[in-house]
Amino acid sequence: MPLFETESLVLKSYNLAEADRIVVFFTRDHGIVRGVAKGAKRLKSRFGSTLELFSAINVTYFQKEDSELASIQHAELSRSYFGEASNPDFLHTFSYVADLLMAFVPPHDPNETLYRMTKACLEAASKKPESLAGISLYFELWMLRLGGYLPDWNHCGDCKSTIAAADSADLRSDFQLLCQNCRKTLGTTQILPDHRELFHKVQKLSPAKFLEFSVEKESRGAELSAVLRRIISRVIGREGQAPYIYRRSNAV
Repeated sequence: MPLFETESLVLKSYNLAEADRIVVFFTRDHGIVRGVAKGAKRLKSRFGSTLELFSAINVTYFQKEDSELASIQHAELSRSYFGEASNPDFLHTFSYVADLLMAFVPPHDPNETLYRMTKACLEAASKKPESLAGISLYFELWMLRLGGYLPDWNHCGDCKSTIAAADSADLRSDFQLLCQNCRKTLGTTQILPDHRELFHKVQKLSPAKFLEFSVEKESRGAELSAVLRRIISRVIGREGQAPYIYRRSNAV
């Protein structure tokens, strides 16, 4: 029976029987793993406070081939976000991030790029807790891009012509854009130049740099996030947990 040791982020944990907990953790080397931490609820548990939500840990576990749950043997804390999680907005934002990860990422499917991005989002949010809405937007867009669901907002969905950076466009029902020449009716959702600028900047900047860039574009960011949430709902077949909302937003 193989024994695995890997860096991980705790995404979720819930009670199992009287003394145990089931923990969902996102590992750098093996993707999302669900495991049982025996005795984790006891006062003198060997796990201590290592299984708090969003903690970065080095975890050791083994898993039988025919078992859905791993057996967590040891966890060593490398970075705690316990203090940040006392902020309800931080807790809500990263509960949403965890929900997206569990909805999009198949179990045991390694994705080191996504793992590093999630860690970078946690670090950026811990340093700029006032910018949590930007983290939600950043993560929504990258989950769609890495999953292959992000629409092409460079070209018109009908005539395929390039949409100029300064032009507005209409949003089709499949979330592609219609240029001004191909638009058929008024009153559809408008994608403005600011929306598209944010859309492209997310894909070029680190979380920390994006937060700096978007600090004065909260309203447009909220509108873009509303569109991305509609795409996410269609992809996963259900309404996702609502993210932290921009305080001065007007949803699209």
